[in-house]
Order: sequence, then structure tokens, then C-alpha cells
Amino acid sequence: MQDNDSTAGVMVRKRRKGIYILPNLFTLGALFGGFYAIVMAMNGSFSLAAYGVLCAMVLDSLDGRVARMTNTQSAFGEQMDSLSDMVSFGVAPALISYVWALNNLGRWGWIAAFVYCSCAALRLARFNVNTGVVDKRWFQGLPSPAAAALVVGFIWLMDDFGVVRGQDGSITWQAMSWVMFILTLYAGLTMVTNAPFYSFKDINLKRSVPFAAIVLIVLAIALVNIHGPTVLFAVFALYGISGYGVYLWRKAKGQPTSVISTSKDEPDERGLH
Repeated sequence: MQDNDSTAGVMVRKRRKGIYILPNLFTLGALFGGFYAIVMAMNGSFSLAAYGVLCAMVLDSLDGRVARMTNTQSAFGEQMDSLSDMVSFGVAPALISYVWALNNLGRWGWIAAFVYCSCAALRLARFNVNTGVVDKRWFQGLPSPAAAALVVGFIWLMDDFGVVRGQDGSITWQAMSWVMFILTLYAGLTMVTNAPFYSFKDINLKRSVPFAAIVLIVLAIALVNIHGPTVLFAVFALYGISGYGVYLWRKAKGQPTSVISTSKDEPDERGLH
């Protein structure tokens, strides 16, 4: 019997796989911000280093949203985002804090920087593993961009106040090295806690808001313009301790403190707490 299928014997060429340009451009921009921050810190320009990390934060917050809006999510983009975050919010803040102050403490200084860098890696790895079982409204531990903002925001603030390195390589204010030591350890260890930090992911920007909300946004912009480093660091610091406040409030109310979903669809979720 003759085969009437016109496609018989015709080799079908598989479509070549590629990557989406738009979201990955934002990710590469965030990666460049972290790399730029490291270079600026090596050159002694710590305010510019802080700008690099803060710009990386903004771009990192946009790449995922752009991917969802344009329906260009991909496994490649997720992996690229994690690697970019490790550089911009793990390696960069650790090196900036070490060059700025921690190297004045000898062995204690590089230990603090390494603990922060290691905790950032652990935080990102846990986030990738727990994506499917964590309540989207909360982060499990301090997110790495917020931890980076806490560290470099403090350096930016002190640099703006004139607390700079002397020509002999020492910190003008000796106690600042130990303050940086404590802050770096706090930011690093808080990333790997189970304290719930609000993710702001349930905010729908497409919904209408009261007129008062616009007024509050205008007031917030005005406050930042009064003295940006002070206002922004205050915001970073408040968010950096908010998770422990939520944890204690839930504990006092007898509510679950874990952000792991209680769905029974995930058989191994008990081991993720």
C-alpha cells in the first residue's frame, strides 16, 4: 500500500533553542552593577560602590517582572539571575566591607566577610530549592539584596559623613571597624534564619489606589531628597529587623512562624523548616 503522507521521508529540522534578550539584559545590568561596585571599592570610591549595588538592586527587581509581563520566563534566566545575585549581593558587599573597614581587623575582618559571602550563597541555594513550597508573600530569611543594601548603605552613609580611610590605610574612627564587623555578621546570618520578611509580591500595581497613597509616595520622595543616605539606610535598617518583629509577634499570638506552606502536596516539606 502506497503511503500518501507528503511528509514521509522529509527530515524535520528542530528549532534552535535560544535565550530571551530583554529580561537577561536587566540581569546582566545587575551583574555589571555588582562588578562596578567591586572595582570602585578597590579604587577607594565607596559612594560609587554603593551606587553600583543599589542600581543592581533596582535592576534585579525588574528582570523577573519584565519576564512575567512579556511571558519570557526560562530556566536559563532563573539560573542567570541566581549567579548575578551571588556576585552583586554576595561577593560585592563582602569585598566592599572588607576593603572599607574589615581589613583593619586582620583575621577577624576576613572571617566576617567570608561568613557574609557564604550565607549569601546558602540563602540563594535555599531560595531556589524552596521556591515551590514557600508562601510567596514572605521571604524565608532576609533576602540577599536587602542584606547587601544594609551593608553598603551603612558604608555610603558613613562615607557621606566623612568617615573615610586615612592615607596610612587605617580607619579614621577605629571603632567603625567593629561596627562594620557586627553589621556584616548580622546581615549575613539573618539571611539564613527562618524569620519571615515581607516580600511585597502580593501588591498589584494594576489596581487603583486611594488618592492618599499618591500623596504618601510624594512625601517619601521628598524625604529621600532631604538626605538620601540617611533616609535610605533607615529604611534598610527597619526592613532588616522587621522579620524578627514579625516572628516575635506571631510567636506571641500563637500563630505559625514558618513561611513554608502547609500544603500536603509536598511530601518532604517537613525537612525544609
